[in-house]
Amino acid sequence: MLPRDFAILVFVCLTWASNFIISKIALTELHTPPLFFSAVRFALVLLATLPWLLPMPRPRWRMLAVGLLMGAGGFGLVSIGLLTASPSSAAVVTQLGVPITALLSVVMLGERISWRRGIGIALAFSGAMAVMWNPSGLSLSYGLIFVLLSAFASALGIVLVKQLGSVQPFQFQAWVGLASAVPLGIASAMLETGQVRLALDAGWWFVATVVYAALAVSLAGHSLFFRLVQKYEANLISTLTLMCPLMAIGLGVVLLGDRFDGRMAAGTAVVLVGVLMIVITPRRGKGRP
Repeated sequence: MLPRDFAILVFVCLTWASNFIISKIALTELHTPPLFFSAVRFALVLLATLPWLLPMPRPRWRMLAVGLLMGAGGFGLVSIGLLTASPSSAAVVTQLGVPITALLSVVMLGERISWRRGIGIALAFSGAMAVMWNPSGLSLSYGLIFVLLSAFASALGIVLVKQLGSVQPFQFQAWVGLASAVPLGIASAMLETGQVRLALDAGWWFVATVVYAALAVSLAGHSLFFRLVQKYEANLISTLTLMCPLMAIGLGVVLLGDRFDGRMAAGTAVVLVGVLMIVITPRRGKGRP
């Protein structure tokens, strides 16, 4: 990989990692309701990519489903989870999207999993359980359950993307924005109260956090990532993106004082080893042993 492209990938991972911190601040320090925050974020994404909205990719129902799953499902549920979960633990649990995608590919696309990838999936899930488990009681951490649901929604969206036609990055972002902003806005109006007042009270801090999430994370980060995926092997890019959870953990500990004990460290290591085994193992074609 060219040094310039590696620097771009580091920037993308740092942007994605910082999103956990920025979102946590918006939700817990500025007291922004999570559904409202996510709705405004995707409304800004839609506004920025409106010129690329048409023509609508086909099949239309699949494009809407993908947009809803990867937008409202992926980021909306993470926002709910971050109300109580730490950015560090959330960053680790989101890595379960990799093994969940592999499992869904077997069920929905007929792909097969080698024994190495099977071990990697088992390791990723066992490590995540160690991170999610609440050591003070016999229960799972409440916020991380929403993060896990987010990983599932994003993974299902990725599998559905494989069955879409050719879609340009900005066109894809436009439909994710539309398919997410509308249902999130309706859900916020029905389930949350005082969201506009809270946003106004937060002032420019709210504007800064939501603009960063929309433009830096969604538009710049994902568009640059798509270009790198088109240029280099997917296994290489997937392996290097493991920098993202490590960066998020470091930022969470340094900036927010996240607790990172031995249990978290061991669970994180097991998850990353499992994910690494999945992404560096060549995929087997459909119907092949």
